[in-house]
Amino acid sequence: MTSASVARGRFISVEGIDGAGKSTHLAWLAAWLLKKGIALQQSREPGGTSLGEKLRALLLNESMSLETEALLMFASRAQHLTEVIEPALARGEWVLCDRFSDATFAYQCGGRGLDQTKFAQLETWVQAREAGLIEPDLTLIFDVPLEVSQARMANGRVLDRFEREQHDFHARVRAAYLERAQQNPQRIRVIDANRPLEVIQAELAEIFADYE
Repeated sequence: MTSASVARGRFISVEGIDGAGKSTHLAWLAAWLLKKGIALQQSREPGGTSLGEKLRALLLNESMSLETEALLMFASRAQHLTEVIEPALARGEWVLCDRFSDATFAYQCGGRGLDQTKFAQLETWVQAREAGLIEPDLTLIFDVPLEVSQARMANGRVLDRFEREQHDFHARVRAAYLERAQQNPQRIRVIDANRPLEVIQAELAEIFADYE
């Protein structure tokens, strides 16, 4: 007699340009889901594993070529999927991840100019399984005008090398996020994050009330 199989967990990613308030919304959403009694694994990219965090430190602080940057992003993701994301989903847990492959599309393709064909090849190589491409069940992109994000980052804190990029870079990143959302309307929800917190939180609660 075999035991009943465990239902696969849900994979949720949270995205947005630097200064969009993503971290604030991520913390609220995690607390809301936990209050609902959902078994939750929280993680981030790049990072999420011991190796991934070492790669994150390099990616955020060391100058490197575009190709090296993209390869390290996907190297971190490969380890993250194997060590954290896939086991958690198999246990029936929800995974709430601060950035995933959409961020690579936005920052490396949109911001840096990585050829989208190369991106797609890396995405397939790292994320493809027999059942299909591993990607979030739901992605939330928190979107704000560039002047808002720039003002939020100009608060005296130490910025990483992506945050220190010029206005045009961040404009391209934002445009790439919105392009990605248009390409994947069934998976990606764009959230207007230039509103009061309570309004945004009410929208998130409504989204997840439907999603459960």
